[in-house]
Amino acid sequence: MQSRARAPEYQGALTRMSVNASLTDVLAEGRRHLAEAERAGSAREVARAGLAVAEAHRRLGQVDEADRAWKASYRAARTAGDTGARAWALWSGGTLARQCGRLRLAFRLLELAARLGKEGGDVVARGYSLAGLAETGRIQGDYATVAALHEQLLAEARARGEARHTVWALEGIAQIHRNTGSFDTALEMFEEAALLAGEADDRRGRAWALRGMADIVSVRDGDTGRALALLSEAETACRAMNLSSALAYNHKMRGNVLYRAGRYEEAREVYARALEEFREMREPRGTALARLGLVKTLARLGRDRAATAADLDGLRGTLDRIGLLNAREMVDRAYAELDVRPAGDTAVPAEDRR
Repeated sequence: MQSRARAPEYQGALTRMSVNASLTDVLAEGRRHLAEAERAGSAREVARAGLAVAEAHRRLGQVDEADRAWKASYRAARTAGDTGARAWALWSGGTLARQCGRLRLAFRLLELAARLGKEGGDVVARGYSLAGLAETGRIQGDYATVAALHEQLLAEARARGEARHTVWALEGIAQIHRNTGSFDTALEMFEEAALLAGEADDRRGRAWALRGMADIVSVRDGDTGRALALLSEAETACRAMNLSSALAYNHKMRGNVLYRAGRYEEAREVYARALEEFREMREPRGTALARLGLVKTLARLGRDRAATAADLDGLRGTLDRIGLLNAREMVDRAYAELDVRPAGDTAVPAEDRR
């Protein structure tokens, strides 16, 4: 039996915070307890409160603040001799690295976090770190390597009754099925994740599941109305919790749905908004995907083919640099879809070197 969703990254004095708490509230509480722990001279509590601060900053898209916070949490955990807290801090740092497109660093930090979680006897820290490794491989497009790990983590989460982690694993496996063309299986798993998340009151997990469902009913069934309704429901949850990254990906998916329906003017506006949101968070993967959608939309609206080809070349170079294999394949398909040839310039645009 699955438990009610909880947020194990909210630790120490923040343990009672809901998984659905607004991130601005989490940040305020985390800072308050962090200051109290520093005054009390408790390195262990500094590490625990600092973890919540790091995660709130990360999910709000505040990259520099998140980077400083997870490192400070790690230093405090090391001072306290708390191996489990060190694992959690490294998990946060690895997750941030993935969000920022630094996949090699993400792998290193998450591998170390999983090892420390095991050494410290923190089963949940180990599980979250392994999940981070699986997700990093999945967004990279290395499905053959990480599919079995996803299945293993799903089985472990079900056995422990961890609803939130079960939802994550279901969504990850569903995304692999979706990207490899098994739409029926993907939709079944997204629907199961949405149902389970709803029963466990995991609004974040449900929002991501609804986004996955919207993608499938749009691409498989051409049901634009239902897809947009699902995305609107998910957006409500994202706004209530201030989930900046999830909201940007929701908008990017809305652009995809509108593009598939041939509603290019609307798609252009939504892609442009998502692109601005991703750039503000300095999230290169989302930025590249939103740019791809915008380039395709502008081409459908009559943009010059040479300019379209040059933009696709730039995107291909960007995605090669990040190491996102699946997204690179999407760009390659776009050349054929838009009937343009590579311009030959695969240099990374200046805006992506910032």
